[in-house]
Amino acid sequence: MLDEFLRNFSRNNMKELIAKFVNEVWYKDHFIGTWLMPFSFIFTDVAKFRRWMYKKGYKSVEKLPVPVIIVGNITLGGTGKTPLVIYLVEKLKAAGFKPGVISRGYGGKSETWPLRVTAESDAALIGDEPLLIAQQADCPVAVGPVRADSASLLLEEGAIDVIISDDGLQHYALHRDIEIIVIDGVRRFGNNFCLPSGPLREPQERTQEVDFVVCNGCEPEENEILMQLDGMDAINLKTQERKPLAEFSAMKCHAIAGIGNPERFFDLLEKQGGKCQTHAFPDHYAFAAKDISFKSAQAIFMTEKDAVKCRSFASAQHWYVPVKATVDSNFIEKLIALLRTK
Repeated sequence: MLDEFLRNFSRNNMKELIAKFVNEVWYKDHFIGTWLMPFSFIFTDVAKFRRWMYKKGYKSVEKLPVPVIIVGNITLGGTGKTPLVIYLVEKLKAAGFKPGVISRGYGGKSETWPLRVTAESDAALIGDEPLLIAQQADCPVAVGPVRADSASLLLEEGAIDVIISDDGLQHYALHRDIEIIVIDGVRRFGNNFCLPSGPLREPQERTQEVDFVVCNGCEPEENEILMQLDGMDAINLKTQERKPLAEFSAMKCHAIAGIGNPERFFDLLEKQGGKCQTHAFPDHYAFAAKDISFKSAQAIFMTEKDAVKCRSFASAQHWYVPVKATVDSNFIEKLIALLRTK
């Protein structure tokens, strides 16, 4: 039995266990976080020193010929940056701008970078979030570990007058003109410790230095801008049929989510009347058919981000729930006014 267990225990299983463990430590005030504090002090000092090196010119910073907007966070894991990026593209295009989007392409397995992303790109090569942006935002998208290279690729290809970076707040090798931090309104900053004791990539005071702080859900604090992610319909992965979530309320349903905070997606389904058996996976999880198969399920829901990786082996049971960001209108007005000064 032990041999069989070890054979079936994959790398993704280990990632799932690690994700559950750190969630307990970081967001539920686990005593292990206190034990790790000496390492957090070291991490914090290194992060501050690294940023100081860029500020003082000891490390080079590349400035692009067009303004750069960074949409990032200071916590490890998803906070809702990608829906905000898609929202920004839509609003900037409506205001007459020609935006392009760059991303790290986390999880992408390509051996050459940077890469241009289209709606038909392979998520396994370029990552799930860039593919979702390319499909939803209808704008030029490029990915690669060196964001300036990705931006240069887009600028070479066409007329772009503003670059939006999906994530990259800590990528100080790229000059930025506007910084936006997105925080999870429910989990916020966890135990307020830096890695590895807590989820912070930089100390919380970093939020005081950016242009905008956007709060995804719940009640925003002073100087924060509220963003809501709304989704009321489900779309079938095989047939593209669209149905209100309320129509599934009497069915036996399952829900999967491989995002930074799966509970956010599960709560959305519950608010729309969905009573699902839930299955949380680590962010950017590499799904296989067995992960999304439940014999007793009449419907299986997933996020749109997960759907781009599951479409090839999905069945008629599988539905994804697209979400749309709604942000205070004053935010985009202030952002555009600031952008015009750059």
